[in-house]
Amino acid sequence: MRTIALFRKVGLVVVALTLVLSTFAQETTLKEAENAYSQEDYTKAIELYESVLGEYGESANVYYNLGNAYYKAGKVAPAILNYERCLLLNPGDTDARFNLELVRQQTTDKIEPLGEFFLARWFHAIQDLGSSNSWAKLGVVCFIFFIGCLVLFFFSRWIRLKKIGFYCGLCLLALMIISNIFAGNQKDKMVNRNRAIVKSTLGEWSEIVLADGNVGWMLSKDIQKI
Repeated sequence: MRTIALFRKVGLVVVALTLVLSTFAQETTLKEAENAYSQEDYTKAIELYESVLGEYGESANVYYNLGNAYYKAGKVAPAILNYERCLLLNPGDTDARFNLELVRQQTTDKIEPLGEFFLARWFHAIQDLGSSNSWAKLGVVCFIFFIGCLVLFFFSRWIRLKKIGFYCGLCLLALMIISNIFAGNQKDKMVNRNRAIVKSTLGEWSEIVLADGNVGWMLSKDIQKI
């Protein structure tokens, strides 16, 4: 039994050390990338940020910094791609959204999305204030308070408290439903990462539908997934 306990402790220490060393290595690489960016060595900064994403997985901040590095290096298309990836992970990042719109204005072939009804624009603007996880957490919090309001309504002896429980419960129920809708929509955006839909593939070519409704063909190898 003592041997098993000792192995468990050793295993926990090894795991903890691995996590610490991994975090330290990531922070070191990010610091090197920031230094390269500040010294206007954008090519090196891009390589370092790309290596962090490859080794440690996706990060909204890294995508944002990578987009900035690509933009400073004069590579507009990769900059747009990484700003889009940042916003998929963190839709409420106003800096990334501002930079994305700024860079899009400098593209030669501008693709204007199909017009939206103003209520739909407001709906999407509010939805983009939070990520899928943020809206899901808000939905859980609303549900907990909703249960509290139900208890207050059914078991309180005071009429005023019953009314408070009833009306607050209705508001929380509506907010909970909206939060879950937003969370589902943001999750769908994460799954369906595209600004152009691939309809079909023929050999090395793919038929795509752009955001403005136009249809065309392009080489499959030139298509980048957001």
